[in-house]
Amino acid sequence: MPGESDIDHVARVARLRLSEEEKSRLREQVGVILEAAARVQEVAADDVPPTSYAVPRSNVLRADEQRPCLPVEEALAAAPEVESDRFKVPRVVEME
Repeated sequence: MPGESDIDHVARVARLRLSEEEKSRLREQVGVILEAAARVQEVAADDVPPTSYAVPRSNVLRADEQRPCLPVEEALAAAPEVESDRFKVPRVVEME
């Protein structure tokens, strides 16, 4: 089961303020998820190769085509703030 520090770390990285009750509930829920993942690993057969899809797929991507792009003025028309023909957003990176 995940510890208090695991829940605190994830909450900090996700910028969530959690009450003690929420932390307790999340610790139980994450524990259940981790137990389920461990059970899946137990039944995985060594002779079955890992796959992304249950059935084979091919040519699922479209070919690249050059098309005219959106004009800068139109792209920025609804932007709350613009600087030098770019979207201006608040800084979200923290230095630790």
